[in-house]
Amino acid sequence: MSGPALSWETIAADGGLELCRPSCQRGIGRVICRTDEAALIEGVRVAPLALWPDDRGYFLEVGRAGQALLAAFAPSRIQVSASLSYPGAIKAFHYHLRQTDLWTVAAGMLQVALADLRRGSPTFGMRNTLYIGVLRPWQVLIPPGVAHGYKVIGETPALLVYVTDRYYDPDDEGRLPYDDGGINYDWELQHK
Repeated sequence: MSGPALSWETIAADGGLELCRPSCQRGIGRVICRTDEAALIEGVRVAPLALWPDDRGYFLEVGRAGQALLAAFAPSRIQVSASLSYPGAIKAFHYHLRQTDLWTVAAGMLQVALADLRRGSPTFGMRNTLYIGVLRPWQVLIPPGVAHGYKVIGETPALLVYVTDRYYDPDDEGRLPYDDGGINYDWELQHK
């Protein structure tokens, strides 16, 4: 379980947003089991998606401009991307100073790890874990300053489709290693 970070090191800043490496105890933070969970990191939003299976496969609608979690994205700045990852792959941690991400898993399953790096945030240092994909079709909105990453779980590759509220800018993206000592996320199998 995540607790308040007692010390920190500044890693990036932009305008009024200061991002700091927290000092967390080893673990995975709060596991989010409902889309309206009170323990979500400030600004993170989760919404269920309808998945329509039939004898040919399934259909999953990622979003419609101006509706649901995409409502805050300006249509003229949206970028849609996809990332295919193999079972067991870990891609973590990224953070942005200005960009908001909206993640949808179109195939497979992910263990998503989030960590609040925003100094002054009421949830600074808090970590969330979400298990999302075809068995739990949820979208996750990740605001600037929240570090994010994932591990592909299960025996099949995972396809992550993500929408961003601005075009990719390498100067806006920061990275921390998947085993960062401040976030201290435990990627090992939890239920042995």
